[in-house]
Amino acid sequence: MDSAPNKTSTDSRTGFVSMINGPVIHATGMRDFGMREMVHVGDMRLLGEIIRMDGDEATIQVYEETQGMRLGERIEGSGEALSVSLGPGLIGGFFDGIGRPLGALLEKEGMYITPGIEAPMISPDRLWDVTPVVAAGEMISSGALLGTVQETALMLHRIICPPDIEGEVVWMTPATKVSSGGIIAKVRNALGRIVEVPLTQRWPVRTSRPYRERLLPNEPLVTGQRVIDGLFPIAKGGTAAIPGGFGTGKTVTQHQLAKWSEAQVVVYIGCGERGNEMTDVLEQFPVLEDPRSGRPLMERTILIANTSNMPVAAREASIYTGITIAEYFRDMGYDVALMADSTSRWAEALREISGRLEEIPAEEGFPAYLPSRLAEFYERAGRVVTQCGENGSVSIIGAVSPPGGDFTEPVTRHTKRFIRCFWGLDKNLANARHFPAISWLESYSEYASEVEDWFQGNVDPKWGELREKARAILLEDEKIQQVIRLVGEDVLPDDQRLVNYTAFLVKNGYLQQAAFGSDSYSPPAKGFAILDMILHFYDRGLELVRQGVPISLIKGSDAVEDITHLREFSSEDKSSFERARKKLDNHLNRVGSERTREEGGIK
Repeated sequence: MDSAPNKTSTDSRTGFVSMINGPVIHATGMRDFGMREMVHVGDMRLLGEIIRMDGDEATIQVYEETQGMRLGERIEGSGEALSVSLGPGLIGGFFDGIGRPLGALLEKEGMYITPGIEAPMISPDRLWDVTPVVAAGEMISSGALLGTVQETALMLHRIICPPDIEGEVVWMTPATKVSSGGIIAKVRNALGRIVEVPLTQRWPVRTSRPYRERLLPNEPLVTGQRVIDGLFPIAKGGTAAIPGGFGTGKTVTQHQLAKWSEAQVVVYIGCGERGNEMTDVLEQFPVLEDPRSGRPLMERTILIANTSNMPVAAREASIYTGITIAEYFRDMGYDVALMADSTSRWAEALREISGRLEEIPAEEGFPAYLPSRLAEFYERAGRVVTQCGENGSVSIIGAVSPPGGDFTEPVTRHTKRFIRCFWGLDKNLANARHFPAISWLESYSEYASEVEDWFQGNVDPKWGELREKARAILLEDEKIQQVIRLVGEDVLPDDQRLVNYTAFLVKNGYLQQAAFGSDSYSPPAKGFAILDMILHFYDRGLELVRQGVPISLIKGSDAVEDITHLREFSSEDKSSFERARKKLDNHLNRVGSERTREEGGIK
């Protein structure tokens, strides 16, 4: 953990405000304070963090509005770094960037929050039914499983021993109700001291939680979105970015991933986005059903909001709050998906604070340490063996909002250095109402080869073959489109017109997917069944073209047009797929037979 002076009831350390520059405060009399220590600033006791020390002087970033503060006001220490509470009660919660429960503050304060107000992240008085799994006399190590709490119908909360505690259990709570602020065990450590283990632990957000071993990302995070699962898959524990200009669907795509991805826990961070977008999340998630259980999606979701009208310094802290909570559930052995929307707004907060610190700016005004901060965030993703021996993962999916959709701007460019999955959103696709507007030309996934064995063993043995053939057709179609734009389609030979029409089927029958309705979630098996039929049409059609059958006859049937409607069928409705394939084969066989008879008549 971050080192900071210990907080005591007689803590006499006091500093004084010497300069105020928006959320950046300069203070004197700070020699006895610690770097990264949380402090209470001014008469309103605003929460701040020491970010620079120089002898007796310190620079503090304040997580609340400093309007009305005066020079000379007192600064008091808290004795700890910026930390969050970890324990039962997080699931279904709605917190701000520094971990304050917005729901509790709404009940306490109403629509307007008083500056300096404090509220425990998890109510210390709430009772939980704890089921112990260890007994007195047993030896435990850091990260050991101590007990369980059924937090929601979807979430069994596994109480794990804090990483800095190990030894012999001298007392363990019986199966009973324990308050969030209560003690569940007492452990005698190697020094012979008795250490109490609380139900709710604290952890500094800027420090990653420990694990035993990092695993290879060879198992996909199934998202239910065909363009992702089929062409640009992400692995559990992987990192991905969704860059795109205004109106291209970044937020909706992240909502889809939060709703349907096969993660057991979802942490959604609204980082600097508009308030109405977070309102949509708050209204939608409680009424959405989890696709695998039928229960409300909020029973496995945690929301963190620091919208564009909230203090800018707290926006910088919000992603660390979110990733720390994600790591905590990873340590229980769960697969966690973290959505950050958007990292561009987070980078803008860094830029504003850096400007007020009078640091030398780098490109486009961003601080020179922007790449290292992005790396610190994305490198906390991964699939690991936890300290208790379970496999868990944190997958990070960050939205990027480049001005004007320019993917060469600093945040997008530096993000590409630290992620392995790039889902670039195309403005032209969005304008054509093709969603998700993920470009099949600019996007890529470095996980495809690593998850191929899983897909081929669990979904379709031809997964790799289908994926490569579909990508080849789309790339070939892009070259053909350039010719069509110059001279028109009529001058193309039939084999190129077939490629063009097959690409049309891939785009409209496979890649396009509505965010609402029955097609909102598409299991990989359904997606590959659609893609297999499209490519089957292409293979058969190519044979007929080589036999001299006109392309107009090959595609001139409702049996071919029906392929674009397969996405409307349920994945369990295999008979519909079988009928569609039989109808397609009958059409192609008939066209081929007629051509053969014509050739026989000519002879």
